Amino acid sequence: MTRETIGIIGLGRMGSAMAGRLAAEGFSLTGWSRSGFQPERAKALGIAGAEDLRQLAASSTILILSLMDDAAVSSILCALVDTGELAGRLIVETSTVSPQTLSRHAGALEAAGARAIDAPVSGGPEQVLQGRIGLYIGGADEDFRRFQPVAESLSDRIHHIGPLGQGAAAKLVNNMMLLGLWQTLKEALLLGQATGLSRETMLRFLESSPAASPALKSRLPVIRGDSDAVGFSLSGVVKDARVVAGLAEQLNVSLPAIRAALESFEEAQLAGHGEADLATMVRAATDLPKE
Repeated sequence: MTRETIGIIGLGRMGSAMAGRLAAEGFSLTGWSRSGFQPERAKALGIAGAEDLRQLAASSTILILSLMDDAAVSSILCALVDTGELAGRLIVETSTVSPQTLSRHAGALEAAGARAIDAPVSGGPEQVLQGRIGLYIGGADEDFRRFQPVAESLSDRIHHIGPLGQGAAAKLVNNMMLLGLWQTLKEALLLGQATGLSRETMLRFLESSPAASPALKSRLPVIRGDSDAVGFSLSGVVKDARVVAGLAEQLNVSLPAIRAALESFEEAQLAGHGEADLATMVRAATDLPKE
């Protein structure tokens, strides 16, 4: 059986990490970025570079999208259809976008001879490089099986949720739980501080409590101010939270906890922390003025 050739569309932090991981796993890869693609970048990642989407689609049997938002995904999907090179291709959309985005283009993709699945990623670039991300996949069984060998090189947590769109929906549900975690932690620390507890005292006992999730433990150095490492940017969280809020509004579902979390992250972004790690929201909100 001939091994699939992979095209990566979008070479930001996540797209570059996926390219590096799949190249290390022995896949033949070609990359393309809307911001341009330099030969030295391709060499560093161990992949080939395409001059345009037509060349990328012609040289790849599976096309993986790793883009910022719904508008970027829609633009690229339209451009791919226009290449006339999609016959037999599988489109894999890994961005965190509305469940409706890929579905809106499914008919045009199918008419062009392509199949599509949504497979948003849970985890950051470090987890990608280690093959430890989560993948929430929506699409037909045969399309999932076709992508599975690639997915297994990227992920140790592969969830085939259901038909097209349900992978994206599941990723938003997962994100909501994390948004709630950071908002609740902020509020808990603020209340504790008001009673006279120090932030460090609370973090010390919370670290070993039943409430201490892996996500919380991994971000404690950032919250304490001991690290400026960026696992996922605060501005990225704002974008993802707005996707959740927008979908909830369309579906007439009330999400007060998510609205509160979005407001907290937006405030931190306005304060200049957009490119810092998401946990900076909690740190900034609970930093007490020095006497």
